[in-house]
Amino acid sequence: MLKPSLQLKLGQTLTMTPQLQQAIQLLQLPLLDLSAKIQDALEENIMLEMEDLPDAPRTEPETTAEIEIIRAEENWQASEAERIQDGGWNGEDGPVNEYADRSGQTLREHLLWQLEFEDFTPREALIGEALIDAINDDGYLTASFDDIANSIDPGTSITLQEIERALAKVQRMDPIGVGARNLAECLLLQLGQLDAETPGLALATDIAREHLDLVADRQYTDLRRRTNCTEDELEHALALIKGCNPKPGLAVSPAATEYIVPDVFVRKVDNRWQVEISSSGIPRLAVNQRYAELLRGNGDHAVLRSQLQEARWLVRSLEIRNETLLKVATSIVARQRDFLEHGDEAMKPLVLKDVAEAIGMHESTVSRVTTNKYMHTPRGVFEFKYFFSSHLSTTDGEDQSSTSVRAKIRRLIGAENPAKPLSDSKIAKILANEGISVARRTVAKYREAMKIPSSSDRKARPPV
Repeated sequence: MLKPSLQLKLGQTLTMTPQLQQAIQLLQLPLLDLSAKIQDALEENIMLEMEDLPDAPRTEPETTAEIEIIRAEENWQASEAERIQDGGWNGEDGPVNEYADRSGQTLREHLLWQLEFEDFTPREALIGEALIDAINDDGYLTASFDDIANSIDPGTSITLQEIERALAKVQRMDPIGVGARNLAECLLLQLGQLDAETPGLALATDIAREHLDLVADRQYTDLRRRTNCTEDELEHALALIKGCNPKPGLAVSPAATEYIVPDVFVRKVDNRWQVEISSSGIPRLAVNQRYAELLRGNGDHAVLRSQLQEARWLVRSLEIRNETLLKVATSIVARQRDFLEHGDEAMKPLVLKDVAEAIGMHESTVSRVTTNKYMHTPRGVFEFKYFFSSHLSTTDGEDQSSTSVRAKIRRLIGAENPAKPLSDSKIAKILANEGISVARRTVAKYREAMKIPSSSDRKARPPV
């Protein structure tokens, strides 16, 4: 039989200290979440205090920031030498310019308010309320008539015909198109509000009822053939359809606007690109030195001592976060300064490993820093991950980024002859002449990712 015994073993294990765990957690937080966490800490920990908010970014360049970028640029050059390396819908991609209600009233509240003043009998009002409860934020009825009937008191014995009549009244409410059961019905409700003499209305109604799939696929030649109309008649009809709102409910209760607060600001000062950590809404924390002095040499107040330790950890963790964020952003700017100067076509290939090696950190750390972090540049606000893209080979040995190739494809299509649009194969040949080796299927994949129709669809599309 085995007997119990005691054994001593020596070994090494990796453990994450509470301070390290906190630093990693703060590193992942977006700016708004970080601000909320700091506010909570200020309220809960008496040993923390808020310093004055830093002044606005200075116009003069920070010498240390400039030195960091210059060094990073030199490191990239050295490594290169070694390696050779929906709102609404308007029929296209843009939103419908519709002014949404800013009263804070929900769509349900807006419809119930109208229900009180419309010509509804008590029985119809009961059904109307059940219908309104089944309308989603986009304005569509999401329940079947059977479900509506079952949701009402069984003792009332509601018929499907009564629900149909009540729905017709609900569909006359504001916003027009609300209560539709599908997109076609939504468009038909809106088209039905137009004057009967409106040019193209009859054709638009026919298309909305029978041929929306052809509109979605931009099969305009087939659409003209099926509806037996001219190009001008189709143009008028499509204009009416594209003037409709496919999500009428959002005009009353729009989706909450999400604001992006940049984590770093990048600007050019005296011909040098400068990176600064954003101070927007983020208080600068410090340990309350007066309370810390009172605890010095005093063995009591264990709770306050614990709070003092937590305060020191938090302050240091925030410093580590800012230092790491600045290092990663500086490395990205050094690598992508051509993009900042000239745009997407000048974007260079970049992967997490490149930045990790440049700043001496692990790839997982770089991944945390680049997630949900944003950089404000003269070209706009970009997520850190936007600057990372895969490598594509070129004939001269200098790799191109996939972002750069996408921009070139977009430029070629934008400059093409509308009567003779470029095929994917032709675009691949043009890129090959520029030294970029890319297959036709890759061109097609990039084109589709940018939501650009095929050459046949671009040629068939009439002007609208």
